[in-house]
This record gives sequence, C-alpha cells and structure tokens, in this order.
Amino acid sequence: MQIETPPTEKRYEKAEGERRGLVIVNTGDGKGKSTAAFGLALRAHGRGKAVKIYQFMKVPTARFGEHRMFEQIGIPIEGLGDGFSWKSQDLEHSAQLARDGWEKARAAILSGEYFMVVLDEITYPLIYGWLPLDGVLQTLRERPRDVHVVLTGRRCPPEIVALADTVTEMQMVKHAFKAGVPAQRGIED
Repeated sequence: MQIETPPTEKRYEKAEGERRGLVIVNTGDGKGKSTAAFGLALRAHGRGKAVKIYQFMKVPTARFGEHRMFEQIGIPIEGLGDGFSWKSQDLEHSAQLARDGWEKARAAILSGEYFMVVLDEITYPLIYGWLPLDGVLQTLRERPRDVHVVLTGRRCPPEIVALADTVTEMQMVKHAFKAGVPAQRGIED
C-alpha cells in the first residue's frame, strides 16, 4: 500500500446547475448493484422522500433481508417476476410478468408521486427481449422533472447508459462463490 498525503484543497468546483431528477445506473459483473440502489433508497427515505422499489426478477412473495427491513421502515418494495430464469417453467409467463410489472413501474415513475423509483434487475427483462427498450427510454425521458430513477443489473443496454446521468460499473475482483463458498443469508439475499 502506498501512503498518500490528504488533500488540503478542494479538488472540484461546486456545481452551478439546477437540481433535478437523475437517472442512475448500477451495472457490471461485480457485487453491489442492488445494494447501492437500496442505499440510495434508504438515504432518500431518511430525508422524508417517497420511494418505491420494484424488483423485476424476484417473486411477489419474496422475503429476503431487504424485504423484511423495507417493510419495517415503510419503504414499499414489490417483486414483479417469478425468480431466476433458469428455474422458470414457462418463459413466456416470465416475460408477461415483466411486461405487467413494467406497466406498474412506468405508472409510478410518470405519476410524480415518488421522489425515487428503483428498478432493480430491470436489465434482464430488457436483454432477454421481454421489455421493449424504446418504451423504457421514452419513460425515462418523459418522467417528471424531479423524479430520480435507479436501474440495476448486468449488461445494461448502451442506450440507457448514454441517457443516464450517473453510471457505475461494479467490477468483480474476487468472489467467495468462485472459491466454493455458498451464498449466505444476510449477505447475498
């Protein structure tokens, strides 16, 4: 490790633009995409802002750690899917769930009722061709001025990356699963 001298001067100028809703993307093959989005949701909720979370791949009855916590503190979270695609018995049904879920999420975004709408794992229905990319792009462009939208998932379409205000790509450096350690409750659920 190399020791650094702490900065003694500000390394950036204060932004001069207007505050407005942002499109934020967390993508990449590393861990932390959903976790980062949930952190933003908690931060907004802590400021008294209305937040809604949609999970495109989780089942509506999911009871993962985030669901339990969000229920306790009053952040609505809704599973829209039927789980991992490789476990699906009917991929057309999975696609229809994604389309129906998108209509709910789209309505929430356009309503202006929420300060932030999280679209967790939305990239998968997009890259599987279950959702039309143009409709998602149009909604992101036409959302009310103060609505923030956070999108997560691997392989985010480049058109969304281009439209987004902030994009973070999570890069896997090392993962316990690759060393034979199974997923653990409270860490990966």
